[in-house]
Amino acid sequence: MSKTFIKLTRPAMRKHAAGTKLNEHGISFERHSNGDGVFSVNVMVDGQRIHRVIGRESDGTTRTQAEEFIDKARQDAKAGRLSLPKGRKLALTFIDAAAQYLSKLALEDGKDLPMKGYRLNMHLAPFFGATQLAKITTFDVERYKKKRAGDLVVRTNGPGGKPTVGGETKPATINRELAALSHLFSKAVEWGWLDHRPATIKRLKEHSGRITYLTVEQIERLLKTAEGDQNRQIHPFIRIGLDTSMRKSEILNIRREHINLEQLVIYIPRAKAGPREQPMTAGLGEYLATYVGSLRPGEQWLFPSPAAKEGRTVNLDKPFRRCVMAAGLDVKQVVRHTLRHTAITHLVQAGVDLPTVKRISGHKNLSMVERYSHQNGSHIQSAMDKLADRYKAKSA
Repeated sequence: MSKTFIKLTRPAMRKHAAGTKLNEHGISFERHSNGDGVFSVNVMVDGQRIHRVIGRESDGTTRTQAEEFIDKARQDAKAGRLSLPKGRKLALTFIDAAAQYLSKLALEDGKDLPMKGYRLNMHLAPFFGATQLAKITTFDVERYKKKRAGDLVVRTNGPGGKPTVGGETKPATINRELAALSHLFSKAVEWGWLDHRPATIKRLKEHSGRITYLTVEQIERLLKTAEGDQNRQIHPFIRIGLDTSMRKSEILNIRREHINLEQLVIYIPRAKAGPREQPMTAGLGEYLATYVGSLRPGEQWLFPSPAAKEGRTVNLDKPFRRCVMAAGLDVKQVVRHTLRHTAITHLVQAGVDLPTVKRISGHKNLSMVERYSHQNGSHIQSAMDKLADRYKAKSA
């Protein structure tokens, strides 16, 4: 890392045009058409060619990390780790495997990358650490589950907020971390890092507790308080959530170009289950036509924030809680995701068939939608009344 760089300097990379590469000391930097830059290395180490993509600029990858990778490869060569017998796999530690996994997924346009990175870096990597990926056992995974189940949850009330310690980690949270671990194992086999998955991963049983949703009267109260709130973005945020069932991140990532008022759909390029067109109500379409017209000319985001890094709002937690309290609702029960629960629940209770609800909500499978068929819902009793009426008609 003591080399002097003339081409690969920060000013030069910043001004570098898309479609070409800058190469120096075995490190390449390429600017893509979307503006993102990718670092890779291509060097000879002890007679072996090492060509590896290090990562994207948008993920925080820098030239320094590429230099560190080359230095580490040369140190490994001295220790004889690159002179493995033919057919053997390079011994990757879990930390190294996690970093390379995220870099390669970024190049493959993998789904849900921010959350995969969070689960790996915050929980999985600190636990498995320097353990070789191939030597992780089912017993190790069970130890991880037990350890995480005893962890207390730390929450922060928005940027700069004071951290608070809550209850123990929920099974659903641990299962999502196990899903990230399972996907890493699968990709490691696909990419040739492993011959087979090293461990069996058994998910925890999740509590099927009742889903909280808002009644029509509560919806009206919440929208009224949001309309009068000092934050002008909270009302459209809540309105979109209730009229589409979109997730928080999907709503805050809406660009003006994603809204099609003629067809009443919003394009979501990076949803959990893949890109989709989100239907909306006609009322929301009329509302958005007015709201979009109130934005500054040339503004690309539906929820702009010039001071933010991406130029858009990333968090509306504080104004949301303020509106919930003003509407006389319980802030512990009514959270951002309640908007999604509310929209889906009312669709089901209105008698919309589950495949159509799945199409609107963007769920991966019908089993996720079936959770919204509350046993004491009026639609259930209505269905039973129809069954009774049919029996009466037959007997008559």
